[in-house]
Amino acid sequence: MTTTQQEMFGELLLDKKVVNALTDMGFEEPSPIQAATIPLVLAGDDVIGQAQTGTGKTAAFGIPIVQSIINTRHIQALIMVPTRELAIQVAEEVGKIGRTSHIKVLPVYGGQPIERQIRALKSGVQIVIGTPGRLIDHINRRTIKLDAIKYLVLDEADEMLDMGFVDDMEEIMRNLPAERQTLLFSATMPRPILSLTKKYMRAPKNITITKEELTVPLIDQYYFETKDKVEGICRLMDAEIDGKVIIFCRTKKGVDDLAIALSSRGYMAEGLHGDLSQNQRDRVMKKFREGSVDILIATDVAARGIDIDNITHVINFDIPQDPESYVHRIGRTGRAGNTGVAMTFITPREFRQLKLIERIVKTKIQRRQLPTAANVVERQREQIISKMQTVLELNAYHDYMSIAESLLDDYSAEDVAAAALKLMQEGNKALEAPQEDVISNDLKNTGGRPGMVRLFMNVGRSQKITVKDIISTIAIESDISARDIGLINIYDRFTFVEVPEDVAEKVLGAMHRNTIRGYRVNIEPARVRK
Repeated sequence: MTTTQQEMFGELLLDKKVVNALTDMGFEEPSPIQAATIPLVLAGDDVIGQAQTGTGKTAAFGIPIVQSIINTRHIQALIMVPTRELAIQVAEEVGKIGRTSHIKVLPVYGGQPIERQIRALKSGVQIVIGTPGRLIDHINRRTIKLDAIKYLVLDEADEMLDMGFVDDMEEIMRNLPAERQTLLFSATMPRPILSLTKKYMRAPKNITITKEELTVPLIDQYYFETKDKVEGICRLMDAEIDGKVIIFCRTKKGVDDLAIALSSRGYMAEGLHGDLSQNQRDRVMKKFREGSVDILIATDVAARGIDIDNITHVINFDIPQDPESYVHRIGRTGRAGNTGVAMTFITPREFRQLKLIERIVKTKIQRRQLPTAANVVERQREQIISKMQTVLELNAYHDYMSIAESLLDDYSAEDVAAAALKLMQEGNKALEAPQEDVISNDLKNTGGRPGMVRLFMNVGRSQKITVKDIISTIAIESDISARDIGLINIYDRFTFVEVPEDVAEKVLGAMHRNTIRGYRVNIEPARVRK
């Protein structure tokens, strides 16, 4: 890739298109593994990275690869991963990094029709992410050609070893061009992996990222699952939150959009992010300290240096990308002996990230239901009555009598009054029809009974798995009632289980790469053969 314009990403000088893509993704500065790895890869070195999940290693190899390859029809980077889910996840992230550079990325894995993958490969792809077995299948068919490969990445190499892929990994490595860079990432370094590094890597540079010991302040921690996060925040503000609030968003655009959304609904909210001048930043902080603004919306980097003791609530509008960010965010509340509350909004697909945070930080984040409209009205009842009484006593509403009279021809006085109160409280939101949840296409036609989604798991009787094992693990990990789990069919090497449609995405997120009786689980929507 020819770089004509460059820009700083933290201390790294990168192609401007790549930096723009990272900004859109919400990256404000490189994580430790990114800061250590990217310069080495750009300099042409092989790299061995020892790092846990949640450290940002996908971008650590994705950024320099996207920056370095050229936009031709040839495959120039091969990324090996242990599972279908990780192939999709890595492809999504690398695809976002390469979006502004017009780099095409394709995941290939078993369980998906190979003809569809072959058609995509023929259209021209620069980066392929795949599981070892499916990669070998394509290589044998010559639908993936190795001649132009400049980069090989082994992601979660120890997991591939555990799943019995070491021979496949070696076969692929043996057939790649000698003049290539090899990047290997693994949480642990067992002997067979070390053997591969000695045999197929050239003077690799070693990077080890140790996770800092994370401790959570003594504050109440909750999460809410919702698809309308703005409405959720409004419900919380109206029904129970008093005091100073910091809301964290992942991107600068997210900060601006939420600040506009809340301000337009009548909340005293201001945004804080890296595009503000020092004068603007000082003005926003002054208003927040003095109380003329109750809600500060910020990115992680912009919130550094905020030292205010009386913040009562921290809200994660976007779930943090790693456990460290979670701890740093919620540590803004509960200071100086005060109590504090941390609230995190998630979508069903983000449940796995929430469980990762819980596991690494060794904390429990309690699930809560958002306040209902009735809860909001109950809390505001006295305030509403007081406002209405003031208007009635001022006797200054006669300009609206003709409107009220025309409405009373078709509706009862109670309905008109209630509708007027709803419009007063909710503004334009009152004019929107309630939204129904839409089930993902992947979760349709799985062979489940009405209202249920049928899921496939790669464990069965051979692993001595029982119905009790499956029910208890899914219920605990997904935070759902055991009674909600439907039919379970256990076979020798796999199992089918039904769960309700409204929790299916959460179960997929929670159980992805989880374990049952010590066996690693691969879970996905069942496919009905036509």
